[in-house]
Amino acid sequence: MKQYAFIVLNFEKFWNRLCSQNRAGKTNHSFVRRGVMGPKKTEKLFFYVTGQRKDISGYADFVERVTDDATDIWESLGHESLLKSYAEYNNDFLQGRKKATFVRFKNLKEFPKPVKMEAWAQIIGKQRMPQGGMYITKKMAHQLLSAGGVDHF
Repeated sequence: MKQYAFIVLNFEKFWNRLCSQNRAGKTNHSFVRRGVMGPKKTEKLFFYVTGQRKDISGYADFVERVTDDATDIWESLGHESLLKSYAEYNNDFLQGRKKATFVRFKNLKEFPKPVKMEAWAQIIGKQRMPQGGMYITKKMAHQLLSAGGVDHF
């Protein structure tokens, strides 16, 4: 399977914060992950919002994955994250982990209509979204974009 896109899981409060920053004009973003995590290489990211929503709410262009010592990576890329401070990042989010991954992306777009569980489950062939996220094919990515109301891609 060609790893064209990757679906990342996002808590609703963080998705809302990310969207607010994007609407305010922020163009470069980083999705922070605890430890050394994927994706390593892909073209697109899709954002699955956990909790009650359980929908895929947006997509973006993948730039790169950077892994490093948690403090060092915060100093170089923390400004791209949606976390408000080093204290929130280190104490609340990392919970003592020494390594972190920043998944850098740009061109974040919210779907006109989020892709509900029934639709994405049929497209990706899974009833539950894996906790670590998952790679999908170009065909699946285009189906998600169409299901989300995106006409051109």
